[in-house]
Amino acid sequence: MQGQLIRQSRLSPQPTHPLRRVETREIYLFQVGRSVMIFAFNRCWYYFSAISKRAGHGGLMRIRQSICYPILKPEGMSHDTFFGAAADLGYEAVEMWNRGDDFEAIAKAASAHNLRIASMCGHGTLDAGLNDRANHARIERELRNSIDIAADHGIAGVICFSGSRRPSLTEGDGIKITAEGLRLIAPYAEKKGVNINIELLNSKVDHKGYQCDHTGWASAVHDQVKSPRVKLLYDIYHMQIMEGDIIRTLRDNIDRIGHFHTAGVPGRNDMDDSQELNYRAIAHAISATGYDLYVGHEFSPKGDALAALKQTFEVFNV
Repeated sequence: MQGQLIRQSRLSPQPTHPLRRVETREIYLFQVGRSVMIFAFNRCWYYFSAISKRAGHGGLMRIRQSICYPILKPEGMSHDTFFGAAADLGYEAVEMWNRGDDFEAIAKAASAHNLRIASMCGHGTLDAGLNDRANHARIERELRNSIDIAADHGIAGVICFSGSRRPSLTEGDGIKITAEGLRLIAPYAEKKGVNINIELLNSKVDHKGYQCDHTGWASAVHDQVKSPRVKLLYDIYHMQIMEGDIIRTLRDNIDRIGHFHTAGVPGRNDMDDSQELNYRAIAHAISATGYDLYVGHEFSPKGDALAALKQTFEVFNV
């Protein structure tokens, strides 16, 4: 009988001490907590690593630089060679003015070097622009076609133009009519995820009579359209000629800006010490706003184009 009881006690489960149950629960909770912490740490590490790839020195946003190849590509150099050199220098994108029959070949050559197309003209006329209702139907068609192409090729934005002043057209009416024209196409741009950037140009030196020649004018158009896809192409070269005050203006309007252009003033040449703008300070100001679209360089090199592009990249590599 005693032997049978001993055998039963060995076979029967022994009651767990209360303290042991507490220890087991604490170990379980510790392991769960450790797993959660490891997971959170890994996610944070991934997040901050991704940010570091876009961040420059001092926590500034690294500027995404683009080059306007029609004005910068040396004569006789192939697109493939030029795009390869641009990619080696660190550029992320190229841009063009009007599309030609070689557009697909150019897009393919850029893609072969991991370059995006950042921008292109969205309609065909600069002088006959959106400030004339007679042009609205044509420009809407042209912009719709350009937006389709931009969406298919991952192009961030297309350019539009106000057109020239006319004797009977007031500044207020020009703003109103231009906004009306953009409201016709803005919903389609929103649907396709492509920006329409109205370009600011100087009317003093290069484009006599052009109406969208001050930031306030373009901003008024933007504010009347009220579309997140209608923005400004803020050309620093042109606006230095017309109004100056570059850094404060870009800071005040950064939420309206969809693209930048650069060039030295005067002359529209290299951004070196022979021109009047402090482009290094401007680059820091752009970066500090958190702007994450493109800054496109659109200047005529005085000497070797690739040397000028290398110098320019370093100026904006903040």
